[in-house]
Amino acid sequence: MTPNAFRAASPRASLALMILAACGLVSGTGALPVSAQEIVSHPDQLQFPSFTYVPPQAAKYRVKLGNGMIAYLVPDRTTPLVTVHVLMRLGPQLDPSGKEGLAAMCANLLTRSGNATMTAEQVETRVASLGAQLDSNVGGGGGGFFGLGGVPIGASEGRATVNLLSKDVDEGLALLTGCLKGAAFQADRVKLYKDQALQNMKRRNDESGEIEEREWSALLRGDDHWSNRWTTKASLDGITVEDLKAFEKRYVGPKNFILAVAGDFDRATMVKKLEAAFAKWPTPGEKPGLPSAPDKPAQPGWFMVEKDVNQGRVSIGLPSLDRYDPDWAAARVMNDILGGGGFTSRLVNRIRSDEGLAYSVNSRIEGGTYYPEPWRLVFQSKVRSVAYATEIAMGEIRKIRDSLVTSTELVASRNKFVESLPVQFETANAIAGALAVEELTGRYEKDPAYFADYAKRLNAVTAADVQRVAKRLLDPAKMTVLMVGQTGEMMKGDDKHPASIAKMSGGDPKRLPLRDPLTMKPQQPGTPN
Repeated sequence: MTPNAFRAASPRASLALMILAACGLVSGTGALPVSAQEIVSHPDQLQFPSFTYVPPQAAKYRVKLGNGMIAYLVPDRTTPLVTVHVLMRLGPQLDPSGKEGLAAMCANLLTRSGNATMTAEQVETRVASLGAQLDSNVGGGGGGFFGLGGVPIGASEGRATVNLLSKDVDEGLALLTGCLKGAAFQADRVKLYKDQALQNMKRRNDESGEIEEREWSALLRGDDHWSNRWTTKASLDGITVEDLKAFEKRYVGPKNFILAVAGDFDRATMVKKLEAAFAKWPTPGEKPGLPSAPDKPAQPGWFMVEKDVNQGRVSIGLPSLDRYDPDWAAARVMNDILGGGGFTSRLVNRIRSDEGLAYSVNSRIEGGTYYPEPWRLVFQSKVRSVAYATEIAMGEIRKIRDSLVTSTELVASRNKFVESLPVQFETANAIAGALAVEELTGRYEKDPAYFADYAKRLNAVTAADVQRVAKRLLDPAKMTVLMVGQTGEMMKGDDKHPASIAKMSGGDPKRLPLRDPLTMKPQQPGTPN
């Protein structure tokens, strides 16, 4: 279509034609003529062909190496880079008693403390000269630790990564495997790690958010669960170089490795490079068993921690389900409508938009990787507004249990999940990482059709399913409510509203003392933070 044709059309038709042209549906050369009947009067009348997304299939990228290791290889010739991730089941669940923090320290120092042939400084200098990145650590975030597009990575996994130009991949693999085979745990780097860790410990009570996270975990999983065996000054001081080397020798080896490799390479050539790089390992390593589930029930009830801040932090929740539960898809939709869906969710609309009581409100359902994890609602509000915001939250929980969600809410939530799936696989690195994590955490074996059936399972969720799973999971009588802030002010409530924490809790919530930041033992009342 020519510029004159745009000018001759009516303003609304011109807009539609310009949109069509921008989308490639009309051509400036006239190669794709559009008849008058195809021109719509408004952009919202545009129709597009249906598209069904097919997620990546593991079999296409999965390779079993000669030493038994599994690697996911995703070539991408559009970039001159290669990224190699070595994933391991490695985390605080493996810490010996009295050596809490050993796994995290070992993982961090694998690529930061030199190796058998190079000092830490020499490794860093060579990495910098290559314009590369070399890194290692334990996990511990819900969103993934190397851009996995939302794939949940827990604290019980670790990784080591090298990223560099494809022309330097041989040297990159040598640097990575050299550190994993025999990290030197150079004395000055061990000291630096310990000094930094000690400084971080001393600040444990500075932020109310950190207090909230650890007390929530203790209430839901128990102080003796591996996720709550915190590093202390004594345990940190007790970790020796010999401990680090023994831990590396035991767990850092091919039996505990899953590879995710993405970037500019030929698949067959990369397989040969990996075979060579991971051959002749000094020890095979050991693949640990699954991280253990909590062996004690969660503590229901109402709890408070005193912290002199003007914003009260609130967590409400209870144990929920794991990701293999038949209700997992329905639970995700339920949570999304209730509080997980941002500005479309009920809790955000009521607590933030309608009442202006909180800037951030959300609910989370984890779908535990190895065992059921909690459903949790979190928000912050002015201390005097906490009671009223909590009352609203409890009301919305009862509402989603007692009545059906609307068809608009249901369809919007299902569509959001289905339409966001491609984002998890938008890059070669994301594809390799996501599939490797599925292998590492066991879903590849236990539920191999998860991604293939993803849309079907979500689209099958009905309003009745949402209400049923809400009744199953969200029992107010079994919930744990934790509040951190000025407890006296929170108990007073807001003069403008009759909401009362004492009334909702049936009395005075139990006070939890702050913990000593270096020992993690409960402090006596009146002890300075």
